Amino acid sequence: MHTEWLQRVVRDALVREPGGLGRPVLVVRIDEQRLYVVDHGHPPEHYPVSTAANGVGNRQGSNQTPPGLHRVAQRIGDAAPAGAIFRGRVPTGEIAPVLTVPGERGPGDRITSRILWLEGLEAGRNRGGEVDSFSRYIYIHGTDEEGRIGTPASHGCIRMRNPDIIALFPRVPLHSLVLILPDA
Repeated sequence: MHTEWLQRVVRDALVREPGGLGRPVLVVRIDEQRLYVVDHGHPPEHYPVSTAANGVGNRQGSNQTPPGLHRVAQRIGDAAPAGAIFRGRVPTGEIAPVLTVPGERGPGDRITSRILWLEGLEAGRNRGGEVDSFSRYIYIHGTDEEGRIGTPASHGCIRMRNPDIIALFPRVPLHSLVLILPDA
């Protein structure tokens, strides 16, 4: 994996927000539909994701994925079973059937397994007013529509396959940085 660009953007993010030192840094590349994990001292890893079907943007009600520097503000679902459905960040007790056929759609935009709730760190870009990622409920989360992973399909969040978000979740503590890039 060609990682010079990845090391550069992580270094720049940590200069801008040194509170992320000592924690993994997540980098979402919207153009690649991929989430990279940079955990210092370990080779970078990556997972396929699905970002917004409506593209990149930061406005309330846009259903777009917000760019820029974020951090994990809340972690939800630590003990939930794979496929557990959340409504309002509360488990419903239901397990979603996982749809693996490419393009297959489930009922609504189900949030499953785990939630990493993001808080924007850039005033006027993804923090405050009509562009606030936290108020927009922007998450990294599991989905029942695993067959759509790798293509833009969400309402603004970053969707992951359930086994991937379950594996990632314990490695990402509160206040870990998340950099969302339209491209490199």
